[in-house]
Amino acid sequence: MIRKILPIVMVCAAFVGCKQTPKPVATSYERVAPKFSVDSAFSYVAKQCDFGPRVMNTAAHDSCGAWIAKKFESFGGKVTLQTANLKLYDGTPIRSTNIVASFNVDNPQRIIISSHWDSRPWADQDDDEEKQKTPIDGANDGASGVGILLELARLMQLQAPNIGVDLICWDAEDCGTPAWEENREGSDQTWCLGSQYWAQHHHVDGYQARYGILLDMVGGPKTVFKKELFSERNAPRLVDKVWGFAQSLGYDQFFKFEDGGYVTDDHLAVMQSGIPCIDIIGSDLNGGGFCHTWHTMQDNLQNIDKNTLEAVGVTVAEVIWNEK
Repeated sequence: MIRKILPIVMVCAAFVGCKQTPKPVATSYERVAPKFSVDSAFSYVAKQCDFGPRVMNTAAHDSCGAWIAKKFESFGGKVTLQTANLKLYDGTPIRSTNIVASFNVDNPQRIIISSHWDSRPWADQDDDEEKQKTPIDGANDGASGVGILLELARLMQLQAPNIGVDLICWDAEDCGTPAWEENREGSDQTWCLGSQYWAQHHHVDGYQARYGILLDMVGGPKTVFKKELFSERNAPRLVDKVWGFAQSLGYDQFFKFEDGGYVTDDHLAVMQSGIPCIDIIGSDLNGGGFCHTWHTMQDNLQNIDKNTLEAVGVTVAEVIWNEK
């Protein structure tokens, strides 16, 4: 998934274990959204991993995409599959599919909640060099965000929010230039291909939205969420709104009022299309950069923490259901 996090310098973090993940504190805030089920969200993460690595041009990728679309439809979403013929960093052709699930379709006031659903084709950050060209499960880096989106869709079937919501699963996000490539010129543009395509070809002509929220690596243990700096620079009020809800809900141990560095991610393409968008992206609790499972073979279901999933899922649900 992401390749750059700059708390002024580029870092890449490390962590394991989920026993010491911060827990929510008691709060008097009265929730408005339907009850978010973290067990349900976790089951959707597990199901995606069951298909195998969701790598472009593979049967596992296509089968998982079909399952995600069908699941959104089962919750009452109007599903649009946005397909495109794109190219990887080395010119390899790929067929990309952004999955858009729309709720309250007749409401012109809309927001976007999104995540990428593909997984990294190469474990190029793994300590074992022999595994660095092996595809990863992407349990945290991809599947965790989609798991939350699917749970939000389930809740929308139970209780419609006051606003139109488009849940978007971006494709071809995590197939950017691998670490072993010496030629890095233009490498930033080799990531987030699905969202780049969407920014130029919205799934609905003349599409408008109040804002977007991107979820990325939202299920890791010992994870915190700092204020990503492109988000802060372009949509500071939205950042404050989301982090404020997290604080009111008692999740301030997860959502930190600290700078998280600049990150190249799908929210940039949404911003460039004229829609304010922020990135909720996980950082290591102790190291400050990405967790040690990032782009390694350790990014699997065993390294998913329900406490982290719940903190993000409940917070985003409250943001949605509080919209007027």
